[in-house]
Amino acid sequence: MADNKVRKRQKGDANGTHQAGMKNQLKDPVQWGRAWEVDWFSLMSVVLLLCFAPFIVFFFIMACDQYQCSITHPLLDLYNGDATLLSIWNKAPSFSWAAAKIYAAWVTFQVVLYMGVPDFLHKILPGYVGGVQDGALTPAGLINKYEVNGLQCWIITHALWLANSHYFHWFSPTIIIDHWIPLLWCTNILGYAVSTFAFIKAYLFPTNPEDCKFTGNIFYNYMMGIEFNPRIGKWFDFKLFFNGRPGIVAWTLINLSYAAKQQELYGYVTNSMILVNVLQAIYVLDFFWNEAWYLKTIDICHDHFGWYLGWGDCVWLPFLYTLQGLYLVYNPVQLSTPHATSILILGLVGYYIFRSTNHQKDLFRRTEGNCKIWGKKPTFIECSYRSADGAIHKSKLMTSGFWGVSRHMNYTGDLMGSLAYCLACGGQHLLPYFYIVYMTILLVHRCIRDEHRCSSKYGKDWNGYTTLVPYRLLPNIF
Repeated sequence: MADNKVRKRQKGDANGTHQAGMKNQLKDPVQWGRAWEVDWFSLMSVVLLLCFAPFIVFFFIMACDQYQCSITHPLLDLYNGDATLLSIWNKAPSFSWAAAKIYAAWVTFQVVLYMGVPDFLHKILPGYVGGVQDGALTPAGLINKYEVNGLQCWIITHALWLANSHYFHWFSPTIIIDHWIPLLWCTNILGYAVSTFAFIKAYLFPTNPEDCKFTGNIFYNYMMGIEFNPRIGKWFDFKLFFNGRPGIVAWTLINLSYAAKQQELYGYVTNSMILVNVLQAIYVLDFFWNEAWYLKTIDICHDHFGWYLGWGDCVWLPFLYTLQGLYLVYNPVQLSTPHATSILILGLVGYYIFRSTNHQKDLFRRTEGNCKIWGKKPTFIECSYRSADGAIHKSKLMTSGFWGVSRHMNYTGDLMGSLAYCLACGGQHLLPYFYIVYMTILLVHRCIRDEHRCSSKYGKDWNGYTTLVPYRLLPNIF
């Protein structure tokens, strides 16, 4: 859902560095954004997602609330007549004003941090890039400016959370899970509200009309978005705010609330819960440390802002990316030391591959190939492409380092980390493994989508590149 996703953590289409005239690469319908036209398969997929994605989220959260996180028991109860859809619905907590106040305070606080607290960490943290940064060139030829302060917002938020837990006691550290299903209704309200607002805004007062795409199909326009970078005023960017704040900042707080609930219920926190908290916190911190780099990724450079990102960032990400911690509240798992150690190693190795692969790409781009990868000067293939104005440009695609092992080795590392989260929950139930299944589908689809764009862009040169690096994710397999 929220391509952030991945998390959020969506990467660009090629590993190379462009050499000339990028400001001329404008308005090419093949090279940027979502589709101009919609086929019947795409339309049916959009309608199905709009109809069923909210119920998928509700089903998983309800299964934990009523069935100890079993996803088969509610289906069997329905099949055997022991439950009805109405009885399951009536047992689930409903919208509450207490949850509405909590969520409104949360979103408001994140807006204040995003808009009102300029980043100062880049002045004191070596290697961290924050403050005002340029985004990528939009199809209309604009370069938007962003206030990169996500790491600062994350630190301030968590410092206040910990101060409250240990000193002030304004609210219980279990406040999130205690209102979890009522909060689901609140996030849905915001997700649909912001998606609908962005949809209407694109017709009535778009930020930049030249960066809009209309297909003529209202469902596709609503889901995939019309505006490229919708904004309110100069600085409030919908994509950057809703992808990182309030969703990803909340991710680690949600996990902390799960851990606090485990402590409250059982008197201890399991090592599996600690593993999930640590590994996912590394993931989140990596995102915010590299937030400036995120401005050059697919979410910002190619995707439009519609229900897919708006609702996905508000609902899908915080509720389904945290399923492992929720599962462990209802089914505490204490792993053996060898088992826990192996899962930790898998997660850390996955993170190392993910981060190193992206670092190699970034270094190669910044130096235009004048660097060393694994102690050697990187090899590459030089590609040419034609921009919309007819000009010919050159681009280098790296074929060494992790980029010589497979064309998307960063995705491979991402999947290794995702699998580690799931394995920490043991093997008694399927629900915690939804995340690795979803991420596999998402990243394989993204591989295909990325490479379709690159094939259209580079033509025969892309064929030469794929000959040198024949595998997408796993050497000798795929």
